[in-house]
This record gives sequence, C-alpha cells and structure tokens, in this order.
Amino acid sequence: MNGRRIQGFLLTGGTQSELRGTCNRTRTPREGSILVAPSLEAGLYEAIVAARAVVCGSGGLTGHMQSLCRGRGIPVLRVDQEDLAHLVGEVTLDLESESIVIGPGTSAGADPGSEPRSPSSDDLGSACAVIADLQDIRTINSCGPNARKVGSFFIREEFLCLAAGLSPLDALDGGPADTAVYGRAIADRLCTFVEALLPGQRLVLRLLDLRSDHAASVTEQAPVAVEPNPELGLHGARWLLGSTAYRDALHAVLGALRERLGDEAGRVHLSVPFLNDAEEFTQLRTHLELPADVPLSAFIETPAAVHATAEICAAGASELFVGVKDLVQFYLAADRGNHLVAESYQTRHPAVLDGVRRVVESAHAAGTPVRVFALGADLAHYLDHVPTPDGYMMCTAELRQLLLQPQP
Repeated sequence: MNGRRIQGFLLTGGTQSELRGTCNRTRTPREGSILVAPSLEAGLYEAIVAARAVVCGSGGLTGHMQSLCRGRGIPVLRVDQEDLAHLVGEVTLDLESESIVIGPGTSAGADPGSEPRSPSSDDLGSACAVIADLQDIRTINSCGPNARKVGSFFIREEFLCLAAGLSPLDALDGGPADTAVYGRAIADRLCTFVEALLPGQRLVLRLLDLRSDHAASVTEQAPVAVEPNPELGLHGARWLLGSTAYRDALHAVLGALRERLGDEAGRVHLSVPFLNDAEEFTQLRTHLELPADVPLSAFIETPAAVHATAEICAAGASELFVGVKDLVQFYLAADRGNHLVAESYQTRHPAVLDGVRRVVESAHAAGTPVRVFALGADLAHYLDHVPTPDGYMMCTAELRQLLLQPQP
C-alpha cells in the first residue's frame, strides 16, 4: 500500500530516479540518511555531506549549500514548510516526479530512460571543476583520459574550513598565535589537494568569503554583525580589505605551502571574491602584501565588475572567473536562495547572457584567460549564445557525467 505523497521542487538532481532512506531531523551526521531541515546553512555541512539526499523547506537552485550538494551528486528536494513535520521514519524520494512518499516499501515509479546530452567534454575547453573537498578531485581524476581536460579545481576557503572543522572568524579574532594555526591548517588541506592533482592541473583558492548569516552558524566566540541583507553586506573583497588578521593568515598559508611543496606551491592560485572594480582589486592586492610572483585572479559576479572587466584585466588579474549564479540574482534582483522568486531567477535571461558576453569579449581583448560557470542544464544554451571562453566551470557531479560520456 502506498503512503502519502508530498509534491516538491527538485533543486538539485542525482544519478538515481528513486531513493529510499530514513529521515534525519537532527543536525548530527547520519550516513546514508535523508536529511530534513527547514533550510540549508553552513552549520549543517557535516550532516549534508553524510546524507543520501536532502529535503528542505526553503532555498533556491544555486545557494551555496545547494551548490555543494550538486557537486557531490546529493539530490535536494524543496517542499512546503508545513509538510516537513510529516517527514519521519522511512521515505522514498521520486526524483522524476519531484515528490516524496512517506512510509516503507513504497515505490515511486519505474526508472526513466536517460536523455542524451548534446554537449560533450570537447566543448568544455580547459575545464574547471567546482569542488568541496578532496574526494571531488579524486572523483574527477578517476574519469580516465578525459580527466586531463580539467585544468583546474576551484575551492572556496570556507568549504575547506567546514571540512576541517575550523571556525575562521574565531581563529582570526584570537590573536597572532591562533591566526598562524589557522593559516597552517588551511595550508595542510591545500597540500593534500595538490598531491592529488594530475600533471598540469592546478588549484584555485577563492579567498574567504563568509557572509554574516553563514558566519553566525559556525562562529562561537567572535562577534558577528547582524545585517538586514547579508548577501549585499560586508563580505568578499570588502571584508578582506578591512582585516589585517586575514592578511597575516594568508601569509601563513603561503609560507607553509612554500615550505611543504617548494616549487609545487605555484600550483595553488588565489582568487578575489565579490569584487566591484579595478580600484578594489588593486587595493586588495596591496593590502594583502602579496609577492609579485603570486598570481591573483578575480571573480566577476556583480554588474559593476562586468562593466569594469577591461580595467580589472589591466590592473593585473591573472584570469577571470564569471560567477553566473550571483550575476543572475544581481542583474534580475532575485535572491537565488528565495524560492518565492524562483520564476524570476533565470540563468538564461538575455540580460545575464549579455553580461557574460561582455566579460568574455573584454577578457579576450585583454589576453586574460576567462572561465564561465554553467549548470549542466544550461551548458548547451551557453554554447550557442555566449562567445567561447577559455573553459567552463561546472560542479563535480555534472562535470563527471560529461567526462564519462562515450565519444561519438
């Protein structure tokens, strides 16, 4: 006998059409469970990565934790908040119908046939894999000969912290000794990542970009500002410019990398998050006191940065990464984490594509490498409507599917 079916909206998919598991309504990681939470936030990191799937009551397609799940191939289903209370015991997720069935022994339907994708790994250029941990590098580099089409791996510093159990704001607020310990801990993780790279591959570290709402869930001692709109608040390049403790931590990272890796330390590149213009880029490079031989790239994810692309390249950005997920929300004034405006959040909107086109053309004119993030569902559209970048950025699970596709 079938149980009650609750209709939802699939935020990220997976490799199976049907998943069964026991609901985990706690914040404690339970391997193979189905995590049930009102929303996805950084404090749930360990519970999320241990789960087979996640059911939540809010959030959009491209929130940070949703992106983490997409990279790991963990399905995320959003349902109405009032339906979360009914999710206890064993349930079945039907990814094809975007629903969940309560009760054991239920069947959500037959496995659907998979639709072939038109893009291939040859369309990716020098691809960049968006990763959350060491497992993702190993996943990509186990894809056979096509793994060498992935020239770089992109990791957020805050994901390194979450995986290592580090609280960055507490460490940076604790004085020089704690700052040095934090820097060496980040370097230790990066060294392990570098050891997993294939020849010719590199690692791109997006410098710490911890919004106040996310920081509040992983910070125990350091003061965290309460902001009315954290997405547009004090984070990214703005925060980095005001922190001397982070500058010291970054120097500890770079020093430990040189000590441990020697010349191989050059395989770790740095990237500025949430940047607006060339002046901000130049100020940050000066503030961080980076050695001349340390490349610094820039994330283009605000409309202001789109229009300043040529100047950012001229200021010395080693390469550009186009953060399409943030560009969408800022161009269209639609919060990517708010499901109530999901219809307005359009990754193929003409204004967004025009912005991407401007960045790619400006970067090409300056001779600066540029890579564009794409969801798997959007890649074919971008190939048809955007000038060819040096490479595309994709989450691990979606990129792996392309790399493993049989060659025609």
